[in-house]
Amino acid sequence: MKFLRRTALAALLAAAALPAQAADLTIGRASEQSSIDPQFSRTGNNQMTATMIFGRLADFDENLQMQPGLAESWKNLDPLTWEISLRPGVTFHDGSPFTADDVIFSLERTDEVPNSPAPFTDMVSAIAAMEKLDDHTIRITTNAPAPTLMEDIGRVFMVSKAATDGMTSDDFNSGKAAIGTGPYKFISWSPNEALKLEGYDGYWGDKPDFKDVEIRFISNDAARVSALLSGAVDLIDAVPPEDIGWFAKTEGMHVVSTASGRVIYLGLSMRGDQAPGVTDLEGNPLPENPFRDARVRKAISLMIDRELIVDRILGGSGIPAGQIGAPGLGGHADDLGPDGRDVEKAAQLLAEAGYPDGFGITLSSSNNRFPGDADLVQALGQMLARGGLKVNGVEALPYNVYSKAATNGDYGAFVFSLGASTPTTAPLLLSLLHTYDKDAKKGSFNRVRFSDPEFDAALDVAMQEFDPAKRNALLADATVMVFAGEPVVPLYWQKVHWAMKDGLSIKGGLAEATLPQAVEKVE
Repeated sequence: MKFLRRTALAALLAAAALPAQAADLTIGRASEQSSIDPQFSRTGNNQMTATMIFGRLADFDENLQMQPGLAESWKNLDPLTWEISLRPGVTFHDGSPFTADDVIFSLERTDEVPNSPAPFTDMVSAIAAMEKLDDHTIRITTNAPAPTLMEDIGRVFMVSKAATDGMTSDDFNSGKAAIGTGPYKFISWSPNEALKLEGYDGYWGDKPDFKDVEIRFISNDAARVSALLSGAVDLIDAVPPEDIGWFAKTEGMHVVSTASGRVIYLGLSMRGDQAPGVTDLEGNPLPENPFRDARVRKAISLMIDRELIVDRILGGSGIPAGQIGAPGLGGHADDLGPDGRDVEKAAQLLAEAGYPDGFGITLSSSNNRFPGDADLVQALGQMLARGGLKVNGVEALPYNVYSKAATNGDYGAFVFSLGASTPTTAPLLLSLLHTYDKDAKKGSFNRVRFSDPEFDAALDVAMQEFDPAKRNALLADATVMVFAGEPVVPLYWQKVHWAMKDGLSIKGGLAEATLPQAVEKVE
């Protein structure tokens, strides 16, 4: 009855708010991109949108396996030199040819996009020099051996030099510079409402199944569910776990579910001598930052019941995590499991660190980035309070506000997520846990400013190993090493769910992307 009462009201609201369906395919998506500029932010919601419009040198399937994209082939001439051959005959949506000039411009531009909350810089950190040999051949020299170069630069979205040079991210948002090589052309974007796309007849790959596509951004779970029930949309993502069984039993509807490569974690800021929101028991700011002590971070991890979160908050839609790389990714450490709840051990560690009576803490989270994020942070607050900390407050904010503030270091303890986009854990480790180094383009997602030189060195060695099996083993060893110091507190890997009308299906996998090119018509 709870579901029926909720959706009855939401259906009326959705019917009033959403126009009648007109596109060949209409998708209700929970999270909206912050920009159409494909290099503005590498967060999952932005990359989903960019993948529809812009191409990349490499393509990654639903399980993140890499294959040729705009680059037809590549080879090592020596450990520091790569030669990349571009796919001939590829055109941008304005009909202009895709050439080596566009690749060099795109890779150079990744460092030049202002105000990026999640930059692509670490993906190009290995590049020392680029040389155009001809319109379809590029030679790249790296700073050091970089076996994963194509996994890295292969994820950078390619833009048109002619259409983009001198343009800003606002020019992408208006459509002026939103000219890619992807399967769909940009038509219009109405923020907080919808993105309209049109299939590109000149696309070099498999032709789009749908000519006119509309992506409607519906962050409210009940409204998104109701939009599907009312026929306003054909497919929705981020289905609330409590609604999965109901959809599976509803005539004319079905659900597709999959484990994803996205880890949900609790970050504990080590940026400054004082951590935002951290106080003594009287509410005064602590003069020292307790999160800089690995014993405190470990104690907080031991206060959390991950199984309870997965069972009660997520309805089973998660896998408890003890590291950031999900099972199935190269470099996942099979013997590194999640911490179990152990309040006595947590209290012992806090006492050893000099906080026998605990301290005050404020927890922050988004409220619309992934299913249950606001409920999750409330549950974490209760668990940490029962574990011996004084929880001063819990806040959940819209993601577009929250993500920028988290990147700026405004929170002491905060919930965030990181999705996988390659076959291995290397980019996750490099961006989230490597010491932040803007000049070296490493640690771009290291919002907590964790630093362990020994881990950095081990990761650098792993990323210079050309043998894939040996590289994965080194990545696993580096993961075990770094999590001995609890750099972040992994919570769980997300399971994702789509609901849709019969006659449609979607390719789900570790990539967790909601893309019209992944939607198929079925009998």
